[in-house]
Amino acid sequence: MTGHDDWTPVAHGESGARVFRSPDGARYAKYGPADDLAAERDRVEWLAAQDFPGQRVLDWRITDEGACLVTSAVRGVPADRLSRDDLRKTWPSIAEVLGRLHALPGCPFSRDLSLMYAKAADVVARDAVNPDFLPEDQVGTPPAELLARLTPELDLRHRQEAEQAVVCHGDLTLPNIVVDPATLTVTGFVDLGRLGLADPHADYALLFATAGETPRAGLFDVDPDRLRFYLCLDPLTWG
Repeated sequence: MTGHDDWTPVAHGESGARVFRSPDGARYAKYGPADDLAAERDRVEWLAAQDFPGQRVLDWRITDEGACLVTSAVRGVPADRLSRDDLRKTWPSIAEVLGRLHALPGCPFSRDLSLMYAKAADVVARDAVNPDFLPEDQVGTPPAELLARLTPELDLRHRQEAEQAVVCHGDLTLPNIVVDPATLTVTGFVDLGRLGLADPHADYALLFATAGETPRAGLFDVDPDRLRFYLCLDPLTWG
């Protein structure tokens, strides 16, 4: 780990990248394939240019171990570390900041359904689906069958996406939402490698699933069928 030998390893995310935290906690270094990290770097820089709260790119290099992306830390704690009561109090701030993200104009990146379905088809064909990512009621079902269940809905979901595509985080789980524990307000989003235009339900599905609840009506305008579709598709895209 060139130049970061005294940094603390952080648990891997779904992407499989290796992540390290600086001794002062102010920076993170992520090691992984150059193409993947370059895509994340570009997204972090674009979002920062929109004056949106979150990470900032501090360094980028190609090493013998692959690419290394160094970003600033976001002040606060991941939302999955909040108590259930504090998480409920944080929902208005999550909705407000996510609404700001979804309203950003001119995004040059895509996370659209065509791209994500193609990723899923590739992962399924390679028999690389991680069963730990699947909804509990789908564990044990052949991934090819899970993907086939979604195929008849594609035309409808494409039309809905075309009507409502917004800038999505792309992996909006609670660990990727950072919160000030004193004020219970969102200070930023992290892990932006999949940021791009998509149906907002792609974000809502992961957010509600990792929270274990859907917040009260009025904070989000959601379609339960679209939530289910994207929640079933996303686990098939990692591998």
